[in-house]
Amino acid sequence: MTQVQARISEIQTRFVPRTPSTSGNWASAAAAAGLTGTNGATFAGAGATAGEGAVVAEAQKYLGVPYLWGGTDPAKGLDCSGFTQLVYKNLGVDLPRTSSQQATSGRPVASLAEARPGDLVFFDNSSSRAGIDHVGMYIGNGKMIAAPQAGEVVKVQDVGNPTVIRRVLPAQAPALPTTSAGGALAGVPYADLFTRAGARHGVDASLLAAVAAQESGFNPSAVSSAGAQGLMQFMPATAKGLGVNALDPTSAVDGAARYLSSLTKQFGSTPLALAAYNAGPGTVSRHGGIPPYPETQNYVRAVMSKAEAYR
Repeated sequence: MTQVQARISEIQTRFVPRTPSTSGNWASAAAAAGLTGTNGATFAGAGATAGEGAVVAEAQKYLGVPYLWGGTDPAKGLDCSGFTQLVYKNLGVDLPRTSSQQATSGRPVASLAEARPGDLVFFDNSSSRAGIDHVGMYIGNGKMIAAPQAGEVVKVQDVGNPTVIRRVLPAQAPALPTTSAGGALAGVPYADLFTRAGARHGVDASLLAAVAAQESGFNPSAVSSAGAQGLMQFMPATAKGLGVNALDPTSAVDGAARYLSSLTKQFGSTPLALAAYNAGPGTVSRHGGIPPYPETQNYVRAVMSKAEAYR
């Protein structure tokens, strides 16, 4: 708890409501649960803080990810505690690895009637082994998001009767701005990451957002047929060279900003940097400009157009 409280100010700067990247999975999960709306704010309700809404929105990104016992990588699968650990890690809060350990984090919530979106709900489902063995994330209205069991996926389901409820967020997390981008990227997923990385490396935050939109549709778990991974679609060799974890949004966005900054300095313009991001620096050098490939030419036009729309 001390560690969490010490990082509250950092967490508050990072809690930004995000549009779910897995809209198809979200729609089907919500429909199956008998719910309406398009994002986690529907669950959190008007009385929820921005921090609570951010946790729910972050959790929604993983709807449809297969259950995998011991899983912590969404590209392969997640188990229940791996899922909750990942969601909170993405928001700057470190949780223990297992559900039984997580059940000691934060502070207790007396009953489900007092639960808030983002609270962790724990269960003792095994008759043969005493103690907590399952965790989900409460999202309001008697529902939770959880990775249930083998053969299923991360989904919305009834919360039932949890054995333990714990709150990891501050007791009264204040309402926060929707983005630190001064309104320029309002409503854009990962706006805070684009803004910070852009400022750090001298790259337009709107350009970073446009690259993410074009590359992955803001899906941090995307993997292309060619093997490109994550929000910014790094090939494994490129990611390794940059020291980037392609499937971690924070690392990927920072790496993309560094890479685009380097490419812009190398080629002298944003369009050429984008062409190099898409087709590779060697290809741009060989052709002395944007390569005569329809895919690359369309890519540059699309990203430039999206960036302008975000400004």
